[in-house]
Amino acid sequence: MEKPELDPGPLQYDYHVDRRVLNEQELEQTGQRSRSPKPSRWRVRPRCSRAIAWATLRRFLPILGWLPQYPVREFLLGDFLSGLSVGIVQLPQGLAYALLAGLPPVFGLYTSFYPIFIYFLFGTSRHISVGTFAVVSVMVGSVTETLAPNSAFLDPENSTINVTARDDARVQVASALSLLVGVFQVGLGLLQFGFVVTYLSEPLVRGYTTAASFQVLVSQLKHVFGLDTQDYSGPLSMIYLIGATAISYGVGLKDNFGVGIVGEIPARLEPPRVPDRQFFEKIVGNAFAIAVVGYAIAISLGKIFGMKHGYAVDNNQELIALGLSNFFGSFFQCFPISSSMSRSLVQEGSGGNTQVAAIISSLLILVVIVKLGEFFYNLPKAVLAAIIIVNLKGMFIQFSDICYLWKANRVDLMIWLVTFVATILLNLDIGLAVAVAFSLVTVIFRTQLPHYSILGQVPDTDIYRDVTQYKEAKEVPGIKIFSCSATLYFANAEFYRKALKTKIGLDVDRLLSKKKKLIKKQKWKAKKLQKEENQQKKTAVQIVPLESSEAREVNLKIEEMEMENAREPGIQDGSAKQPDGAVAKDQEGTFTLEMLDLPKPPFHTLILDLGAFNFVDTVCIKTLKNIFRDFQEIEVNVYLAGCHGTMISQFESGNFFGDSITKSHLFVSIHDAVTFALMQSKLQSPNMVVATRM
Repeated sequence: MEKPELDPGPLQYDYHVDRRVLNEQELEQTGQRSRSPKPSRWRVRPRCSRAIAWATLRRFLPILGWLPQYPVREFLLGDFLSGLSVGIVQLPQGLAYALLAGLPPVFGLYTSFYPIFIYFLFGTSRHISVGTFAVVSVMVGSVTETLAPNSAFLDPENSTINVTARDDARVQVASALSLLVGVFQVGLGLLQFGFVVTYLSEPLVRGYTTAASFQVLVSQLKHVFGLDTQDYSGPLSMIYLIGATAISYGVGLKDNFGVGIVGEIPARLEPPRVPDRQFFEKIVGNAFAIAVVGYAIAISLGKIFGMKHGYAVDNNQELIALGLSNFFGSFFQCFPISSSMSRSLVQEGSGGNTQVAAIISSLLILVVIVKLGEFFYNLPKAVLAAIIIVNLKGMFIQFSDICYLWKANRVDLMIWLVTFVATILLNLDIGLAVAVAFSLVTVIFRTQLPHYSILGQVPDTDIYRDVTQYKEAKEVPGIKIFSCSATLYFANAEFYRKALKTKIGLDVDRLLSKKKKLIKKQKWKAKKLQKEENQQKKTAVQIVPLESSEAREVNLKIEEMEMENAREPGIQDGSAKQPDGAVAKDQEGTFTLEMLDLPKPPFHTLILDLGAFNFVDTVCIKTLKNIFRDFQEIEVNVYLAGCHGTMISQFESGNFFGDSITKSHLFVSIHDAVTFALMQSKLQSPNMVVATRM
């Protein structure tokens, strides 16, 4: 019986390397590095041809790419059934989410109809369902209730609210908000700012949507219980709502049998109207927040479905598509839109293949608006509130993120919790700003306090690892290898210097201070000695009254004696005729640690591992220059290892290289630098790997 061949595993394989040590200068010569800069895309002359024009048009209007190739037999039935399913779900959601926005229910139907056609033309996702969304709707509601509160429309005679005037004002605020949201999104998309969503991490988005869902739940309690409470918006608004509901329940719920209903839904489409620009100045901040949140939710869903079904979703084009949908929808009294998770799952799960399903669902909404609206007249608002609450089930499941993040990453957990608490207490717009600010602070905190380590060589390899994490990793005698897990830049430069001093166990600043003090002291003593010698010469000349010719003869003899003394070894090296502790300069005119009777560092070479660096700023260059200068002063060689090509270019632009720092100080790997340092210091031991042969 033939035995199966065993898999030797990755540890059974080896490789052999036999090359000379390479520093950056030799690598550029060997690899023939190009010196010509890459042409900037802004300097490229614009070219126009029929193919380029058609490609640009297809990129801006994605429908031109997929609709002519639409497989009717394969996709139409699935899209039709999916559209009907989404429309059935979207109908009650449109009515209900209009309540969240503080608007009459019919405007939720308008928002579920007009923007869908614009996204159909410009969107790149095939499966997301755009339209009303709970989180965005409640953000809109906080704005409409702030700028058009109930108290502004009270009749002074009978203390009743003029509902018609209030609703008209809120519709104007919402449409103006939708216009600004669209402008922001289109502008960001045209400027290629689709990456802005990367600043909203997944824990931040999930914490924010969970908190927003909780606010949605609280806001619907008054509709569920049929209560009439005073509106309040701003920080701590949810706390005041809850309080008002509890008071209202305690003092007279049983006496209040009036149940709020949807009311009349006009069987017509409203004519277009230009949004009122008098609100722009007051809502610009809210509009930007809604633009970012709405885009973040839509693009995250779009990416998920795109990866699942194997097609690309363009970040910037999605911004433009959502922006145009909001912009044109604002002229038809629509409030801002986004993508709904529940409807998107229905659209994808029921067989939808393209946005044709969205068109089918919007046509169903149109039929309801024009013909069937009167059937919803007596629909209680409590039913709509219940629909909203039921649809929040998926959002509330996100509370399980707390347990997962506690085990996975505590910093992400802090982002989730801070986002949730800030959104609950400070309202949606301020909460989002606090969440983004805290998230960026954590990024700065992580780069300011990265992991610093001293590396050692893993036996018989060219691999170097942290000596505190790998027991077999041993430091190379006479060499310190310092590594940082983050790039060195202006925010952590001082931390980098302090960590370097701590890890190598040497207070460089203190040693340099002692050296400078001793040099200053020796220079002062030498100057004092020279002054005393000059004074003695002057005194000797003044004591002896000689003729001018005799004086010249004595002076010549004195000069001869000084020249003779200078030739004597004791005088030349400062061992004679000098005060205690005085030293002289060496042949190059510098003082050494040995001459100053200072202890030499326990290592002769410092290697800085820059493999984790991804950019270089001016502070980084200045810090590295100072490190070179300081360690060269204490007779320690400094080398850099692991610099990639982009950093070399940035070093060149920042004038990093000069007489004291050249490209021969940069090595392609840590092992190259270690090998070179050992060969230079002639401290190679028999068991040390120098030329890597494995």
